[in-house]
Amino acid sequence: MKALIQMTVPLLFAASLSVAEQGPPPALDDGWKVADAKALGWDAALLRSADEKIADGTWKGTTSLLVVLDGKLIHESYYNGGSREHLNDTRSLTKTVTAMLLGAAIDRDLIGGVDDRVFDTFKDRPAPKNPDPRKNAITLEDLLTMSSLLECNDENQFSSGNEERMYVTEDWIGFALDLPIKGFAPWDTKPADSPHGRSFSYCTAGSFLLGAVVERATGKRLGDFSADVLEQPLGIEHVKWNEAPDGTQIGGGGTRFRSRDLARLGELLRNRGQWNGQAVLSGDWVDAMLSVHAQARDDADYGYQIWRFRFPHKGKQVDTWAMSGNGGNYVFIAPDLDLVTVVTSTAYNQRFAHPQSQKIFSDIVLKAMP
Repeated sequence: MKALIQMTVPLLFAASLSVAEQGPPPALDDGWKVADAKALGWDAALLRSADEKIADGTWKGTTSLLVVLDGKLIHESYYNGGSREHLNDTRSLTKTVTAMLLGAAIDRDLIGGVDDRVFDTFKDRPAPKNPDPRKNAITLEDLLTMSSLLECNDENQFSSGNEERMYVTEDWIGFALDLPIKGFAPWDTKPADSPHGRSFSYCTAGSFLLGAVVERATGKRLGDFSADVLEQPLGIEHVKWNEAPDGTQIGGGGTRFRSRDLARLGELLRNRGQWNGQAVLSGDWVDAMLSVHAQARDDADYGYQIWRFRFPHKGKQVDTWAMSGNGGNYVFIAPDLDLVTVVTSTAYNQRFAHPQSQKIFSDIVLKAMP
């Protein structure tokens, strides 16, 4: 998500201003249990080495690093203007939250299921441009998996549905509904020939439509519904949602969260919808989110608005799910390791941003594990 919220990054190359404590993170009255990484056998010196690399400019723009093991916060540090109360602009990481909210609506029988047809929700609107029976057949699951037949590709500047084209229009819902059906050049892989029968194409307009569906189904603004079903049950008190020109709140990116609250969202997925013994999302929905539904590229798969990577750990490849946003913002979730890691960063639109955050996770966090 690039042009939606353009912000300056004066501290991108600033030295580290770490507030990492020796020993466990502080036990605050916020629902987090804490533990001492060193006492659990972690290489605490390796964890702290992240501070040094950020301070000397090896890693740029990183603002926080939090590690949660089996529901306990074991490492917490902030840099470059980041702080415990700072609301991080996480860009497309919001997409995963939107998938959670869609699941919460399904859990409450406000939406029938992932096979519901998207265009049925918007029958009160003018007939969309580029009519095609294949558009009418597009389902919520098609949008959840970034594999609808709408001609929408944020990674192609020539795509009709590129997100930058949407941001300069007034009617974002209409923009998405009016998109034509995409064609497949001879060198493109068609859905029938693709892994999982889906041809992946990263499309923020589709994620925005998912949020609009949730708003219409629930009769609430996306942020208000999120406050009811996610934020309040998780103890999240400070969030900033953004809205499109027509007032529809944005499910495709830009929501701002504190780092500890991002860790709550990751822990909710790691623990199959449970937070401190309370069911917030159904386990079945979380299982569906964290299942591979499409191959995004050679080194990554895709679930429901969430990426799946594989990282090396002790001679094996570990499945790691990732809520991800521009700038290098990540919530890494490795269920087999009972591990959640938050990396926030302001390296927006920088080529190094995503590889850098992934390196922090793989070379620092995973290698520091006992």
